[in-house]
Amino acid sequence: MKSIYSVIFVFALFTNLAIAGVSKKEKKALIGLYHSTNGRHWVKKWDLKAPVAEWHGIKVVDDKVVEINLFRNNLMGSIPGDIANLENLTVLNLAFNAITGVLPKELSNLKNLRILKLEMNRIKGEIPENIGNLGSLEELSVFNNFLSGPIPDSIGNIKNLKILNLSSNALKGTIPHSLGALTELETLGLFENTLEGAIPGEMGNLRNLKELVLANNQFNGEIPMEFGQLASLEVFQIQNNKFNSFKNLEMLKTREFLVFDYDKNDRKIEFKDINFEKTRMADTKFEDIDK
Repeated sequence: MKSIYSVIFVFALFTNLAIAGVSKKEKKALIGLYHSTNGRHWVKKWDLKAPVAEWHGIKVVDDKVVEINLFRNNLMGSIPGDIANLENLTVLNLAFNAITGVLPKELSNLKNLRILKLEMNRIKGEIPENIGNLGSLEELSVFNNFLSGPIPDSIGNIKNLKILNLSSNALKGTIPHSLGALTELETLGLFENTLEGAIPGEMGNLRNLKELVLANNQFNGEIPMEFGQLASLEVFQIQNNKFNSFKNLEMLKTREFLVFDYDKNDRKIEFKDINFEKTRMADTKFEDIDK
């Protein structure tokens, strides 16, 4: 008889574990995001009484929330700081919504985060200085917001970063020299900010860089001669700045760029000009698809 009860106990234990679902802490963090961003007015709402794994845009693996994809879902309001309790999160995509407020510094606690997409919102304030703690991040896209202040120096600590798009904000100051440490970077978009100063020569270390868009800022000085090391570059846009000289671009004259836009004031330099009415940056900004 005792063995029968033991079997029943073990069966009940495993049954409870099987239906346990995500932890209370993670569920509470999700509900906090729902209320903070006006979930009742989302396009695809959550049934808070249903299992978390059934909620729109939520991916659960081994009872852990690993992905939030609420792209174009009419989120309004701010991102709550307790989103950091979703410590297993690898993807956070809240792009193309109406999110306001500032970026909570607690975001930097998401150590497993690989993709952070917040583009096309109304987020203001500065990029948190501790953003460099996101050591696993491969994509950081926050273009078309109202971000201000400098690019944090700590961003150079995100060694796995491949896509960094900070375009169309109100960022100011200079490009931090630490950016040259992002040797895995393939896309860098700083288009349409109020950035200034000289381009750091350390950016010549970005040898995997395919797209470099610095247009519509207030950069000055010379184009760094180290740009000659950017052997993978395909899209290069530097127009509408205050550069003193384009002399160092001569080393690029044999390159076959897909897009090459610059201010052609120096007529002594001969280039193969490839001009488009629409730049590739403009064409590819909105690659996300509504899933």
